Amino acid sequence: MSRRGEAPLWHSGRLDPQRGPREATVMRQRVDFVTLRVEDLEAATRYYVDGLGWQPLLQVPGEVSFFQIGHGQVLSLFAAAGFDADSGGVPATPVTLAHNVDSADAVRAVVDQMVQAGGRTLKAPQPASWGGFHALVQDPSGFGWEIAHNPGWSVAADGTVSLGPAGE
Repeated sequence: MSRRGEAPLWHSGRLDPQRGPREATVMRQRVDFVTLRVEDLEAATRYYVDGLGWQPLLQVPGEVSFFQIGHGQVLSLFAAAGFDADSGGVPATPVTLAHNVDSADAVRAVVDQMVQAGGRTLKAPQPASWGGFHALVQDPSGFGWEIAHNPGWSVAADGTVSLGPAGE
């Protein structure tokens, strides 16, 4: 429910037809992941684990480390080589924001909305190497957004994130 007690516009991957055109949107006002491009993944991970005492949510050695940073939110440290390959080259900014949705069709719908609003597609919606479905869009200020469907991602009612291979 929203602050005013209204049902959410986006529910189970469908746009609510009862809401007006001004409110017709498919992208919720939410960031699920903040991904940082890091040159030295091991050093960056040690900083958060040893220096700050953070507990990793999931680590893939040599590739990526995930940390839950809030209710349903994750910080991802992505090794530069993998970040660049996933982005299709060295990106303009070393940070990507991510918005998770519940289906491949929802990925396409959000990307369409973002492009119609002035964004630029960097990576068209497509299957991801990790088993889900995703796309990359650059907003008008140059920041990258990954729009993703990951069947291995879930958030419990208390905000705890579960993250594993797609299909788990």
